Order: sequence, then C-alpha cells, then structure tokens
Amino acid sequence: MHLVITGTSSGIGHALAGHLLAQGHHVWGFARSGQAGLAAQYPAAFRAIRCDVSDWDQVARAAREVHAAWPHADGLITCAGLQGAVGPAVAVDPQQWSATVRSNLDGTYYAIRAFHELLRHAPRRAKIVCFSGGGATKPRPNFSAYGVAKTGVVRLVETVAEELRSQPLDINAIAPGAINTRLTDEVLRLGPGVAGQAEYEAARKQKETGGGSLEKAIGLVAWLLSPASDGISGRLLAAQWDPWTTLDRHAKTLAGSEVYTLRRIVPEDRGLRF
Repeated sequence: MHLVITGTSSGIGHALAGHLLAQGHHVWGFARSGQAGLAAQYPAAFRAIRCDVSDWDQVARAAREVHAAWPHADGLITCAGLQGAVGPAVAVDPQQWSATVRSNLDGTYYAIRAFHELLRHAPRRAKIVCFSGGGATKPRPNFSAYGVAKTGVVRLVETVAEELRSQPLDINAIAPGAINTRLTDEVLRLGPGVAGQAEYEAARKQKETGGGSLEKAIGLVAWLLSPASDGISGRLLAAQWDPWTTLDRHAKTLAGSEVYTLRRIVPEDRGLRF
C-alpha cells in the first residue's frame, strides 16, 4: 500500500511507520523533526517531509509533493499531536490553549482535506485512521485543550464518514490507550502541581507497569487499513478494550447503529425519570 502518516518522528507514529514499512508498504512520513533513521533503514520505501500539520500552507505544499510522486494513496493515518497547554482551563495561556487545539484538530482536518483527492484514486477501498483518545469521551482536568481537540477529531470523523458515505472510503478514529510515549514523560516532568495529582499518579503507575500494549494499537491501525474493515466507518474504537478483530462479522449491524460513536444520553436511556 501507499500510505501517508503524520507524526512519524517519534512515539506511536514512528513505531507504526516502522511496522508498516517492515510489512512491505510504502510510507510518506510527515513530521516537524528529522526522520533520518527510517529513511536510512528503508531508503526505497520511506520518504519524509518536514511539516507542521497545524499550518495549512505547509500541509498543502507537502501534499503537492506527494501528488507529484504517487498516482494514488491507499491510506492516511493522522498520528501527529501534542499535549500543549496543561493546567486549569481558566489559568493556562489562551494562545497556547488555542495552538494546542490547532495542532491536534486542525492538523487532522488539514491532512484529510489535502489527501482526499489522492485517496479517491486508490485502486481499492481507501482508508483514513485518525488518532483520538486522551480525554475524548470524558472530562480530563488540566488537559482541556488536548481533550477538546481529541473530541473534535471524533466528531470530524463521524461527519466526514456521513458526507462521504457514497464513496469507497472508510474513516475511523482510534483511542490507542495509555501507551508510554514522550507525552507520559511530559506529565511526569510537569508534576502533580501542573498536571494534577490524579494524572501524575496515573502516569507514574503507567511508567512503572509498562503501560498499554503498543502492539494492540498498531494492530488496530493495520486492521483498519485492511479489507477486513471494509464498510466500518465513522467509529471510535479503543485499541486496548474493543473486540475489533471480530467487527468484520458485524459491519452491517454497526452501520445501522450508534455503537462506538459519541452520543448524548438522556434519562430514559438509563431507566430514569427526571
């Protein structure tokens, strides 16, 4: 497959790119930092572009370079993101808060917008996988900008899935789980005074125990890129907890349901009367 991945210089994005390259796929990696390691290891299959995904001009320019080299793309994976502004929402720097949302949410949208046309030329059903998690399904005190952006990613995925329902393309969001990355180290470095006691303790325990399975996160992405997930679109799937390996048996049922989506719950849903 021909795959475009953002955020490939470190963390899950870097590990994912390495895994997919080892499987024989061709990868174009976007990141703000250099990627000499992957380029040296896979000189014929990996190309890198320095790009800040929160800047539309940079993304559009990078996309033109990919368009000039590839006749199509089979998949797009948006891994790029940062925790950015950490602290109580009413106390953090407003510009840093906004920049955090821009990097995580705009960065995801810009990539989708820039590469949709290339995905439309895929010889098979095209795939888009967007990274969510990190506070998308419940409040995350002291990480409001990151959580808001990741929630926005889910709604963006659901909306694009509806808009492109007639096209041979699936788009989904994933929650990779509490995997040890530089984001974990950042929470520990900030300490309980900034990140909050609960976040700090969770990060400390995660670091000590090894955290969530990186293999499961990579496995879910690989599954969503494969024909096994054809027809499953507009969902938020948790790599560590959801039975994604068997969802191909339930694609038609999922398509007509609100399972694995973000929805409002009313009292009647819980058998309550207010």
